[in-house]
Amino acid sequence: MVGLGPKPPPSRKGTGLAEAPKDLVNEIKRLEELFTVGTAKLKEITDHFVHELARGLSVEGGSIPMNPTWVMSRPSGYETGSFLALDMGGTNLRVCQVTLTEQKSEFDIIQSKYRIPEELKTGDAEELWEYIADCLLQFIETHHGDVSKIEKLPLGFTFSYPATQNYIDEGVLQRWTKGFDIAGVEGRNVVPMFEAALAARGVPCKLAALINDTTGTLIASAYTDPKMKIGCIFGTGCNAAYFEDCGSIPRLAHLNLPPDTPMAINCEWGAFDNEGKVLPRTPYDVTIDSDSPRPGQQAFEKMIAGLYLGEIFRLVMVDLHKKPGVRLFAGQDASKLFKPYSLDSSFLSAIEEDPFENLSETLDLFQTKLNITPTLPELELIRRTAELIGTRAARLSACGVAAISKKKGYTSCHVGADGSVFNKYPHFKARGAQALREILDWPDKKNPKDEDPIEILAAEDGSGVGAALIAALTLERVRAGNMHGILHPENFK
Repeated sequence: MVGLGPKPPPSRKGTGLAEAPKDLVNEIKRLEELFTVGTAKLKEITDHFVHELARGLSVEGGSIPMNPTWVMSRPSGYETGSFLALDMGGTNLRVCQVTLTEQKSEFDIIQSKYRIPEELKTGDAEELWEYIADCLLQFIETHHGDVSKIEKLPLGFTFSYPATQNYIDEGVLQRWTKGFDIAGVEGRNVVPMFEAALAARGVPCKLAALINDTTGTLIASAYTDPKMKIGCIFGTGCNAAYFEDCGSIPRLAHLNLPPDTPMAINCEWGAFDNEGKVLPRTPYDVTIDSDSPRPGQQAFEKMIAGLYLGEIFRLVMVDLHKKPGVRLFAGQDASKLFKPYSLDSSFLSAIEEDPFENLSETLDLFQTKLNITPTLPELELIRRTAELIGTRAARLSACGVAAISKKKGYTSCHVGADGSVFNKYPHFKARGAQALREILDWPDKKNPKDEDPIEILAAEDGSGVGAALIAALTLERVRAGNMHGILHPENFK
């Protein structure tokens, strides 16, 4: 049968950009100038980042929140016990049961995923907490049976949104991110709302610790790798966590903690450079910010996180489709391209992964998803645009890692990174590693297989295993009687 497979692109004289229409060649050059971030700019961004990390720890504070987490010890690898972990991400809700075994740094995990309905992200707060409680109850019933016969299970709750914590079992939401915008929650402690929903449904669990997924990534990775000093998330959003000495946190000086006491800091670095001083924002970035639920916030995140990469790409395509003298996809119905956030980062991933010289998989993708049949020169422009956006994201992400390393004086360590962009986006790791090399002026490797001084590695499951570990570390401190001022007084027993 004829006609199977993607419809071939309309022919034009010659192939490839070398013989592409001049307007497309000029647009490629313009986009390269807009999206390319050179070494000097990376270093400038990193230096400003170091300054902003320190400012965030000050009494006055800054754009980067630098939230103390009250996780005040690293795991030994000998923690034991069975714990529930709840992970509220940007897209999914995940419930895990993690068993830390008698074997050093080993664990068993069972888990279930539940999609967060889009309407809950902008709906009523009570409905959100009820949905989460229902998912927890369903998981416990599936794996433990009759909930009325179960003693309360300790729970680590991964709440991956900027939150102020005066205690480890508290989280005052600073602002919603990742597309959430629920009224009546910002500025309030989310734990009582969550616990009320649990109590109403008779869910047999007790919150031991509220954590951020990035803090969990740091702890889970340190559990299996003593060289791990930074945890990062490059997914729907972006963030990092590391251990700071309490003596270097001026805003905690009034607590008179021993200066060498470690404190895990949840940076919330997506807010870096909200003031617009150093990040090389394009007109497309400006549009994403102005059209977002929170203009002027999360400037760094909006340039590198998975939630936005596909939208940046879509805005470029729409711009070129409308642009006189270019008219990308001229004569075709491009109406599907005009829907905001209709293309996600996986769309760009597929373009970059296309192994064929004639970009037939990209052609198929555009025909299937957008009902558009690009010409071969247009496909080349599409491919280059995806590369530029993906490369910029990876290179900018390295600035944050380099900044923490410079602030702490780390010349050699491992960085645990998690998230869909880090794990699934083509070449993200290699591009980030190259940017680190440029920023930190490392000499060329004698052997390509040699490890970099600061290596970004795939992290352990921070939002599951990390949450369970932090619950375990918290209960250890409770048993040792040294949680006063760290756990809510009414919960200290």
